[in-house]
Amino acid sequence: MASRPPAPTFGQATKLWAKIGLLSFGGPAGQIALMHKELVEERRWIGEQRFLHALNYCMLLPGPEAQQLAIYIGWLLHRTVGGLVAGILFVLPGALVMLGLSIFYVLYNDAPVIEALFFGIKAAVLAVVVEAVIRIGKRALKNRVMVAIAVIAFLAIYVVGLPFPLIILFAGLTGWIGNRLAPARFSGAAHGKDNLPDVRGAVDLMFERGELAHTRPTKWHAPRTIAIWLPIWLGPVVLILALTGPASVWTQLGGFFSLMAVVTFGGAYAVLAYVAQAAVTSFGWLAPGEMVDGLGLAETTPGPLILVLQFVGFVAAYRNAGALSPLAAGSLGALLTLWVTFVPCFFWIFLGAPYIEALRGNKALSAALTAITAAVVGVVMNLALWFALHVVFGAVHRVGLGTEVPVLSSLDWRAALLAAAAMVAMLKLKIGMLPTLAGSALAGLALLALPA
Repeated sequence: MASRPPAPTFGQATKLWAKIGLLSFGGPAGQIALMHKELVEERRWIGEQRFLHALNYCMLLPGPEAQQLAIYIGWLLHRTVGGLVAGILFVLPGALVMLGLSIFYVLYNDAPVIEALFFGIKAAVLAVVVEAVIRIGKRALKNRVMVAIAVIAFLAIYVVGLPFPLIILFAGLTGWIGNRLAPARFSGAAHGKDNLPDVRGAVDLMFERGELAHTRPTKWHAPRTIAIWLPIWLGPVVLILALTGPASVWTQLGGFFSLMAVVTFGGAYAVLAYVAQAAVTSFGWLAPGEMVDGLGLAETTPGPLILVLQFVGFVAAYRNAGALSPLAAGSLGALLTLWVTFVPCFFWIFLGAPYIEALRGNKALSAALTAITAAVVGVVMNLALWFALHVVFGAVHRVGLGTEVPVLSSLDWRAALLAAAAMVAMLKLKIGMLPTLAGSALAGLALLALPA
């Protein structure tokens, strides 16, 4: 039998969380795989089954599941301070890079070379989103009921314009009811690999020795956590409302992205369609093409893909700076967006993690999550179509309840060619996301010199 590894010191854990934060490219799948390799396979700080159990819990929560998994394991190892360090270091490198890219974008986006680079990146982003639809669909659409939920969700957001939070709510209720009527149709497979051996780690030893008393909830745990973390999360939003009024861009950013932090089930791709609709159409913060640019920037940075919201916050405040300089306003907008997006992640983990055993094996909750995941496929399909319309066509018009239809004469063959090539590269040739983005950006330099 292999020797049991010793529990990591706080310093050792901090170094590893910093390493993971710097290397966490590739979206949640790549980030979770990296954590599994570092924490389970190489260092054996946490056992296989406990890792998957924590991941299943994080999949139930709104927000970026990979960052929440880091917070959860950091909290397991070193209490609240461990969770704080793990979660902050997971986001900080990407947030700093994203801030620099956002500043570069608003200052130099009008330069012909930069415009050409982003022309190529937009086409590659479309391929990335299509690949996400396929990946999520294979996991989620296991039977006709799940396919039907995905199709209904797509029609609800694309044709009817139903808000994303309502789609998630209806999908969850459908799963909860479906568990009672036809449980076999709504039983989702566990997230993770099947039939894995129970590789035990340092955390398991700590449990056996009774060293993880902080994981056992007390009667005051929930009230105390809520009393501490709700003011930390929403206090700045309330203060900004009092100082600047309900119509200011700061209040709009704080309120809107606080709502997003509650309803972002299914990861970044799922919520981006709703954010794009609100940021472009409702608030007028960005143009349609700029939302695609932001996603392209987020794809090239480490950390959660949801960092694209930081780009939205920066550009929105930059263009509505008021008495501040545009760069200062943009930086504050990015910071506010980061705060209300990621502070709730700590709140969800610190509040719910001690009750995780009560959630384990809850079939009704699992069924609700299964239906929500299926609905997410439909929402991401809408995002892919939205991107395609605004990347490949120069103009769209609205019909019916607001459904966007392309103006066929505005087709840009160069963008269509680049998008098709990026899809072949990623889906057929299995070329990675970052090389595909880089190749598309360089190809954009050449193609933009040709007539549309």
